Amino acid sequence: MEVLKVYNNNVVLATDGYREVVLTGRGVGYQAHRGDVVDGERVQQVFVPDAQHDIEQLSAFLTEIPPEHLLLAAEILALAQAELGTEFGQAMVIPLADHISFAIKRVRQHIEVGYPLRAEVAHLYPNELRAARNGVALVRERTGLDLPPDEAVPIALHFVNAMFASDDLSHTVRMTELFRQVFDVLDSAYDRHFDTESINAARFITHLRYFFVRVDSGQQLSENPDSFVTTIRTSFPEAFVCAERVKALLELRLEKPINTDEVVYLTLHVARLASDQ
Repeated sequence: MEVLKVYNNNVVLATDGYREVVLTGRGVGYQAHRGDVVDGERVQQVFVPDAQHDIEQLSAFLTEIPPEHLLLAAEILALAQAELGTEFGQAMVIPLADHISFAIKRVRQHIEVGYPLRAEVAHLYPNELRAARNGVALVRERTGLDLPPDEAVPIALHFVNAMFASDDLSHTVRMTELFRQVFDVLDSAYDRHFDTESINAARFITHLRYFFVRVDSGQQLSENPDSFVTTIRTSFPEAFVCAERVKALLELRLEKPINTDEVVYLTLHVARLASDQ
């Protein structure tokens, strides 16, 4: 590969003859100049621009993150992928590395940060939280620094965010807050506390996740005849009333209308969840 531009000692823009890529690694840009052959032994990671980030944006992000933190983030992602059975893609490395780098900086400066969604993440995303805790342990192993246990919370949210192909973590935070409010509605409607760690609760949460994706993309379900809607309403009257309450909450929070087909499928999931308790 040939150097096109040197950003700093650890980040260079290069070409492999077919495309431009950003290379990172300790000293990969040291005394390098345009036209030089890249020292392959110093390359630790190769980043390819995507639809969200062009070359300059990508390079700007990478120059702010130490190479060892990029490698650490990649290692954490590899562990999480194996544990969660999913593929995150390389685009996940940068936001996770940025978070980890900032968390390490806070620890060194003795700055504490609280995360208000601790309980929600523990109940709604137990698998992602477990993988995130393994990531926190890996940070300790690699750096000798003890991140606060609560740092697993935002890392878990990064995993959830990536699994739904969103580049906006605030969307995942909003979704998590809504999950909590939906379960509050369920608890009130059935006058009992729902176990968010049950199998049917996990199915219900997964349904809500995909529901949010459909609403955001304007692709709500629309395939059921009126007779099916009537059958569901008659067969599960209590669940249907509860689903209507959830619909009202979601329309208020999302500021988008929710159609009848979505309410029908929500009713089925509510009924299944209620029967499990």
